[in-house]
Amino acid sequence: MTGDTIERVAPATLLGWYEQMVVIRGVEKAAHDLFMRGLVKGTTHLASGQEAVAVGASTALRRDDYVFATYRGHHHAIARGASPEACLAELMQKSTGVCKAKGGSMHLTQADHGMLGSYAIVGAHLPMAAGAAWSAKLRGTSQVAVAFFGDGATNIGAFHEALNLASIWKLPVLFVCENNRYMEYTPIEAVTSVPNPAADRAAANGMPGVLVDGNDVVAMHDATAEAVDRARSGAGPTVIEALTYRHYGHSRTDPGKYRPEAEVAEWMARDPLIIGRQRLLELGATDAEVEAAAARAAETVAAASQAAQDAPAADPAEAFTDLWADGGWAWRT
Repeated sequence: MTGDTIERVAPATLLGWYEQMVVIRGVEKAAHDLFMRGLVKGTTHLASGQEAVAVGASTALRRDDYVFATYRGHHHAIARGASPEACLAELMQKSTGVCKAKGGSMHLTQADHGMLGSYAIVGAHLPMAAGAAWSAKLRGTSQVAVAFFGDGATNIGAFHEALNLASIWKLPVLFVCENNRYMEYTPIEAVTSVPNPAADRAAANGMPGVLVDGNDVVAMHDATAEAVDRARSGAGPTVIEALTYRHYGHSRTDPGKYRPEAEVAEWMARDPLIIGRQRLLELGATDAEVEAAAARAAETVAAASQAAQDAPAADPAEAFTDLWADGGWAWRT
């Protein structure tokens, strides 16, 4: 992160990114609280602490670019334009949910915003992102596909297959690893032969591998913008490994006690919101402006949470709609 990079970002622009990160953090907290009240069924995988990856990357994308995420994907859905209310409603099986209660926490999808889903099968969406990029290349649209995935996916066969194919065909695709250091409960370094599980494997597939501070929204934006420009120019794919940390355990059943206290404290001090605030003050923003942005975000989240709770439950009949290209399902019987 250089001084030149900081100077290139307008304070108003960074303030908007900061506010969006605070909204995402608030939605994650609301999801946690609603879960504890029994209003969210099934498990949730929170991305608190990883907001800068989603926001920074999304600010470098066009609206018609494609995004594929993991089951830990609330931050990506919101960063791509899904509303906080629709996301929370989806978690509570409400009719106003982003997928009308068909997806739940692990399958948030909003195609009209380029959010082509979050996927529960580790690594399975990486070849899908390559396929979307191939489609864009064949159609000549200059669209880019981005696959976000965790560090654990780098030891899945689909990761290596997707990178190999993307390189051979020079596909306009970005592979963005959110390395939060743990593949569920296991430290990634304990089961991986290289120090940087994603970036260190890029060269073997003939593409750049970039390490970036995933808790710095500006650094994340810059790394993604460079890779996007490369992809749109026809130069092919890039692997970006964003170093970050989840504030919660793997899922709501995991207290995260396997992580050393000193490690947790170190990463909590490098919270994306803390870094974002520091960047804003360096750019000349005032404490009052930053606090006002945080207050607006809190109001947005509170309104979204209440609206989602007040929304009607999903109609069971909706389970049989939007299943196939023609919208129906009866032809299969």
